[in-house]
Amino acid sequence: MQSNNIVLMADAYILGIESSCDETGAAVVRSGEKIVSNVVFSQIAIHAPYGGVVPELASREHLRAIVPVVRKALADARQSYQSIDALAVTQGPGLAGALLVGISFAKALAFALDKPLIAVNHLEGHIHAVLLEERQKGNHEVNFPVLALVVSGGHTHLYLAEQAGESWRYENIGHTRDDAAGEAFDKVAKLLGLGYPGGPIIDKLAQFGNPDAVNFGSPQIKHRDRRKGSDHDPGERPRFDFSYSGIKTAVLRRVQTHNLQSSIDNRRKALAAIPKPSLDDYRTLCDSAALDLVASFQRSMVEDLVSKTLAAARAYDAATLFVTGGVAANNELRTTFEREASQAGVPVYFPSRPLSTDNAAMIAAAAYPKLLAADFATMDFSAEAGMALR
Repeated sequence: MQSNNIVLMADAYILGIESSCDETGAAVVRSGEKIVSNVVFSQIAIHAPYGGVVPELASREHLRAIVPVVRKALADARQSYQSIDALAVTQGPGLAGALLVGISFAKALAFALDKPLIAVNHLEGHIHAVLLEERQKGNHEVNFPVLALVVSGGHTHLYLAEQAGESWRYENIGHTRDDAAGEAFDKVAKLLGLGYPGGPIIDKLAQFGNPDAVNFGSPQIKHRDRRKGSDHDPGERPRFDFSYSGIKTAVLRRVQTHNLQSSIDNRRKALAAIPKPSLDDYRTLCDSAALDLVASFQRSMVEDLVSKTLAAARAYDAATLFVTGGVAANNELRTTFEREASQAGVPVYFPSRPLSTDNAAMIAAAAYPKLLAADFATMDFSAEAGMALR
């Protein structure tokens, strides 16, 4: 398939496949701007007893789910293997074993169908989730440069994005030095006996606590990033990095110094006995000390994410803000960004909550510019667990 033929196509249907972590996704997206189908099989119930994702279990569940999920996505879209124009699959970053399930399946399909195969960076997918929904609303105008905060259980990155023809270029101007924001939410929830995944639970409970009860302060980053492969020079371009290991330790200290452990143990046991706890169940099992701690933790996290992102927007004269990834579904984060960005005079866009978490529609959408440019993957490409976005 030649790129000039693709450009002239009235409609290009891309089958996207996503398997980077614990959700098996397949979707059909038309021309990068219309979701025709979007199917996600979640593994939350499988990993919940362990308080986090177990890589080996994730890979096994992807193997079980990928065929029926792809078939349903095609059926929902009223498409067939033969009628789609191209396939797209997440290459990385993510869990290596989980990525390989999606990649192997996509390779086999592309070979059998003689269709183009497009490898997509998962982080770029999250950014294109915002574009996809804005285009569905009829908004095709984006002012550059775009500053994108990708914030999830595995990632906290700031990217400065520019468009070059059909392609996008990205410069990383900030990332977490340790834990991702979503990981901090989940680990604090686990520490407080609130179960997994913890982010949505903390978000719902925070409204019942006093966010000013505990002063966690702002995370302090005293040294330059020494990670191998770091591609920046702090002396040339300003960096806006994050660090969330300290606030986890602060929550633990609070638990220890205020003798909260016994109530946490009782809460954990009580919740384990309830098949599907409701918000009322969580609230009843949390005393005021726990609710205040949850609210204060969330407020500190949100303020750090918003303040650093807006500082980066000022430093780089960003014209537009994207906030995307699983944590972008957090109500307080959205409300705070909307208020603060409005005061700063910068428009901010979020994906809908279903497209905030991992899904294949964003992978198919991110693949469309590559389809136009005939930027296809060769059959020898493989998973890149630590894949960078450039």
